Amino acid sequence: MHLWNEAIELIESRLGDDLVIADAARAAATSEYHFRRMFSTLAGMPVSEYVRRRRMTLAAAHLVAGDGVLDTAVRYGYSSAEAFGRAFRTVHGMTPAQARVAGARLASQPRLSFHLRVEGTTLMKHRIVELPDLKLVGLRAAVPVVYSGPNQAIIDFERSIGTETRQRLGDLNDVEPRGLLSVTAGNDPDIAEGTRVDYWRAAASSLPTPPELEELTVPAGRWVVFEAEGEMPQAAQRLWADAAAEWFPSNPYRWAPGPQLMQAEMEAGSTRGRAGLWIPVEAEPVG
Repeated sequence: MHLWNEAIELIESRLGDDLVIADAARAAATSEYHFRRMFSTLAGMPVSEYVRRRRMTLAAAHLVAGDGVLDTAVRYGYSSAEAFGRAFRTVHGMTPAQARVAGARLASQPRLSFHLRVEGTTLMKHRIVELPDLKLVGLRAAVPVVYSGPNQAIIDFERSIGTETRQRLGDLNDVEPRGLLSVTAGNDPDIAEGTRVDYWRAAASSLPTPPELEELTVPAGRWVVFEAEGEMPQAAQRLWADAAAEWFPSNPYRWAPGPQLMQAEMEAGSTRGRAGLWIPVEAEPVG
C-alpha cells in the first residue's frame, strides 16, 4: 500500500499540470493497465474520474476565493472556459458562476489514501490456469457502465433469456470454464460511467456456433480463478473486492487485458450458491 500512496501523492502534486497516469503506475511499481484496473476496483471509480473530481474540488475553492473562471480553467488543464464549465457542472451540479453565490452547496472529493488492514485470516480459494484460445458462444447486449448499485440494463437482459436458451448454452459448454458465464468484454479499465459496453451471457465451447448465437474469441493466456460459496449475490461480489485488496498485493501477478468471466450457480430452493471469478493475469516483472 505504501507505493500506492506514493502514486496518489504524485497525482495530487500534478493536478495543476499535465498529469500522465503512466507516471503514477510507475510510482506504484506496476503496469498502467493494472494500475487503472486496480484503482477502479478499489476506489469504485476510474482514476480519470477521481482526477476530475479532485481538480473540480480544488477549482471550486479558487472560484469562491475570487479567482477568474478562465484562470482557474487553465490552472487545471482546460483550454477553454466552456470545457471547464462542463466538467465543473458534472461534479458540482452548477455553473462556476453559481458556485460563487454565498451558500452554494458544492461537492467535495476527499483525497484518497490506501491503508493496510489486517486480513488474510481466511484462505482465498484460487487456482492459476493456462487456457488455449477460448471461444465464447452466446448472447450479448450493449449495457451502460454502472460503478455503484444495480445495473438495470443487465437485469433486463438476463430476464429476457429464456430457460430453453440457457439450456442450449449449457449443452454447448464442453471446455473450461464450465457452466454459464457472465462476461464483461470491455478492456478499458478507465471507462466513464454510462458508456455502453458489451455484456454477454455465454458458454465456453469448441462446438460449431449455432446461427442464432454470436461468438467471442479470447486469446490464449493465464487466468487466476477465485471460488466462493455462500449467500448470493454477496459471495460473488466479495470475490472482486478480495481479489483487488488481498490477492493481487500478495502475489507476483498483475491484471492483464482481457474480459472478466463470472460463474454463478444457485442451490435449488435456496439463496445460497457457488461463484467463480476468472481474471486474466500476467507475471509481474522481477526487479
